[in-house]
Amino acid sequence: MQYSNSNVVTEILLLGFQNIQSFRIYLFLLLLIIFCVTICGNLLIILVVSSSRSLHSPMYFFLTQLSFTDILLSTTIVPNMLHIVLCEGSYVSLITCLIQYYFFIASESLECLLLTVMSYDRYQAICNPLHYNMVMDLTFCLKAVLLCWVMMIAVTLTLSVTMSHLWFCGPNVIDHFFCDFDPLLELSCSDTLFIKIEGMILAVPIVPCPFIVILVSYMYIIITILKIPSVTGRQKTFSTCSSHLIVVSTYYGSMLIIYIVPYRGHSLTFNKCISLVYIVMTPLLNPVIYSLRNKAIQSSVMKYLKVCSKKRNW
Repeated sequence: MQYSNSNVVTEILLLGFQNIQSFRIYLFLLLLIIFCVTICGNLLIILVVSSSRSLHSPMYFFLTQLSFTDILLSTTIVPNMLHIVLCEGSYVSLITCLIQYYFFIASESLECLLLTVMSYDRYQAICNPLHYNMVMDLTFCLKAVLLCWVMMIAVTLTLSVTMSHLWFCGPNVIDHFFCDFDPLLELSCSDTLFIKIEGMILAVPIVPCPFIVILVSYMYIIITILKIPSVTGRQKTFSTCSSHLIVVSTYYGSMLIIYIVPYRGHSLTFNKCISLVYIVMTPLLNPVIYSLRNKAIQSSVMKYLKVCSKKRNW
């Protein structure tokens, strides 16, 4: 089917959050504070781990990668969302909308894969402690992160190439605060069956498979912990993976609700609220949870801040 140039969508209206006039400014300030804390917190994690030799271990190496991914996710979505909240909607070009979606998919894919690698690290540390240093050496860690990046780039490029062949002819309104897969497809006049099937296939190695690996890893971890005779020993061992488990539960729990349950299966307001959890809250919770529940990071942060304050005084 042919479409005239007059039917081509060049701008998209993101509606964001409707009927929030009474507390629009408060929501804007809250999101702005969360964004600033998220960026500063994750940057601090990266700087502290990079500068502290005591934190040069696989777990903290993967944590820096996770912090980078959280920064990428937040900067991709939140700045424009702040503008949408403040202006009660915002027009963005189609190209900008597609680019935002590509970066969103990239950061989400990378986060899923990194959380999986971190669960494997915790499995080796708890279930195979005698061979941990041999298995989780620098070469393995670099290869694991490189594989995560390669898989992320492959998925993003494949979807972006297919998406670029779609014809968007209207309507040009998305009732959301960012450009997501299903809302974008609703604007297309092309046949979207192929890209929907492609998206489902590409999602398998990114969401279900990593989720299964995480579940199996924690199944073995829990079995190993239960075999520890003392209560103190079990608590101490579990504390080494509790931060990761909290992050995984929050991230995957909210994301599975959005994407496993059909898009039309729940209200748009519900979609937006759940999306806020893994787009806004999870990047904030990662550095907070790891900092509050990890004495090594707390100690290194204090040392790093002291060094920085001394340099300023000089």
